[in-house]
Amino acid sequence: MILAIGGFAVGILLGLFCPVSIPVAYAKLFSVALLASLDSSFGGIRAGIEDKFDNAIFISGFFTNALLAAFLVYVGDRLGIDLYYVALLAFGLRIFQNLAIIRWNLLKKH
Repeated sequence: MILAIGGFAVGILLGLFCPVSIPVAYAKLFSVALLASLDSSFGGIRAGIEDKFDNAIFISGFFTNALLAAFLVYVGDRLGIDLYYVALLAFGLRIFQNLAIIRWNLLKKH
């Protein structure tokens, strides 16, 4: 659990002190892949709190979710359909669900 929190802290500090500019053409792909990665991260934290964490499942889910989301956005752009809205909605809902469960578990333990 400490490793996950430390990773988040390092990532936030890197983001603050090493700003990166994303080209507009890749903004949709990057935003959906980032949201998918955040979803996997919150899912990993949730699994850690529930003592169900498995590193192989976390790593495979992290990259699979990000790649699938980016692929859906790419295909949607090629077809002229804004599929990134679907991915944003799905991952956004899962993030809020995981965050609610994390909060519930932390409050229940105290």
